[in-house]
Amino acid sequence: MSEYYKPRRIKNLYNPNNKEPFRLSRSKIDLFFECPYCFYSDRRFGVSRPPGFPFTLNSAVDILLKKEFDIHRAKKTTHPLMEAYGVEAVPFTHEKMDLWRDALRGGIQYCHPLTNFLVTGGIDDLWINKQKELIIVDYKATAKNSEINLDAEWQGGYKRQVEIYQWLFRKNGFKVSKTAYFVYCNGQTDRKAFDGKLEFEIKLIPYLGDDSWIEETLLKARECLVKNEPPAPAPGCDYCNYRQAIKEVEHPGKLF
Repeated sequence: MSEYYKPRRIKNLYNPNNKEPFRLSRSKIDLFFECPYCFYSDRRFGVSRPPGFPFTLNSAVDILLKKEFDIHRAKKTTHPLMEAYGVEAVPFTHEKMDLWRDALRGGIQYCHPLTNFLVTGGIDDLWINKQKELIIVDYKATAKNSEINLDAEWQGGYKRQVEIYQWLFRKNGFKVSKTAYFVYCNGQTDRKAFDGKLEFEIKLIPYLGDDSWIEETLLKARECLVKNEPPAPAPGCDYCNYRQAIKEVEHPGKLF
């Protein structure tokens, strides 16, 4: 988080009259999925949700995993984790790999003609199987005693994340496997002592993606943004519920 949170910006705002493609990142599509009001407030008013604290340990795991898989990418060899789970693939080599990984520089992009959204996303990794299909791979890190899986409701965002990546690469002309993989690293807390190191159990979780929801969601997102009035908040949005509670305290008895 920056030292001072700037709650409002003046750049990258959606203007219905602007004919230039409007950049819409993978995370902003998920924001619309979570709460249309927060999405509208972010893209039209320039008022974003307060940022969370950076997960620096997760970032460290992400960097080290990329270095590790890049060793096998250079050698065109299968990583031991792939072998352990019977995945017949190797890390994919491409001149744009570094760009695709860099969300701030645009990542993988596609201009959606029906909405004029320039959809972008930054991947963690790509593998390629014997059928010459690209496999979307995402790294995750956590520390929990229970079994690692994708069953929690909040992990729906993880699934939508890889589905958007699958959609983006298909739109860029690549043959993409329906199966994506999560390289899930679980920090172990049952060791006798810390000893200056954190050990992880690494699990490879397959996920059968379905990007059929994306086209309709983009159309709905544009329909939301072109209106001059914001939509209703999502009932379960913690941010909107907090804002509403503040209003009720400040102005008791007033209907909003």
